Amino acid sequence: MNQFVWAILAALVWGVVPLLEKLGLTKVDPLMGLFYRCIGVVIGCLILGTFLIKSGSVKPVDSRSFIFLVLAGFLASIIAQIFFYNGLKVGEVSRVVPIAGSFPLVAFILSWLLLGESISLLKILGVLSIIFGIWALRAG
Repeated sequence: MNQFVWAILAALVWGVVPLLEKLGLTKVDPLMGLFYRCIGVVIGCLILGTFLIKSGSVKPVDSRSFIFLVLAGFLASIIAQIFFYNGLKVGEVSRVVPIAGSFPLVAFILSWLLLGESISLLKILGVLSIIFGIWALRAG
């Protein structure tokens, strides 16, 4: 499969998950909701680990990679998820998800500033679309 098929599959799953989370948060505090969500992550890691161990794919990584990946996991799975769950708890899924999902805008700017990635007209048009979408959701 190519990159677009994988991205579409991810978008489909990520599109369903906030609905499940909003339904799960109706009678639950966001932090407690995150705790229970993490149980799902642990179960997924155990299943993934079972398959990785069988295939002998688990290999040590250098300390720099380990630190970056663990930090990314903590920031995305705990810190950002706390913010997201609080938004879902008090807001509409149809507004919270697209705005929270505007992270490509942040990634674009940081990748350009910190990693020296290129800027093209199409990328700029994409960024402007994100900014307009955030404005439209905020205004509407």
